[in-house]
Amino acid sequence: MLTIVQQDHLTVKSDLKFFNQVQQWFEKFSLQYLIQRGWSKSQLYRLNLALVEGFTNAVRHAHLSLPPETTIEIELSLWMDRLEMRIWDYGKPFDPNEVPEPKPDNLQDHGYGWVIIRRVADHFVYERDSDSRNCLLIVR
Repeated sequence: MLTIVQQDHLTVKSDLKFFNQVQQWFEKFSLQYLIQRGWSKSQLYRLNLALVEGFTNAVRHAHLSLPPETTIEIELSLWMDRLEMRIWDYGKPFDPNEVPEPKPDNLQDHGYGWVIIRRVADHFVYERDSDSRNCLLIVR
């Protein structure tokens, strides 16, 4: 049975001004644990992008009608064979698989978050947990 090698947790308010804090936290985790385990800068860039998209979606969409004091929790779990990122929000549940991919000939100013997450992740799930929160799980 595999065990978690390293784990970290961050809680921030639902406000895009915490974007840099989320990125710095991920970068610190990456430098301390992922680089030394052979993860490439390219892999880390894509994972950071998926994390940022998940956080941004939680702020802009899931928490749109909620006060900015509503928290977003993020957890990183490094296993021997994978990294799991979890982002919890308190928005209304929905199925991201129903979000259509933008057409290549139709540039949009938004709507690419789920496309990026789908392409970066080996596996992703967005589901409701028992605490009436949604959890975005991104596995790579």
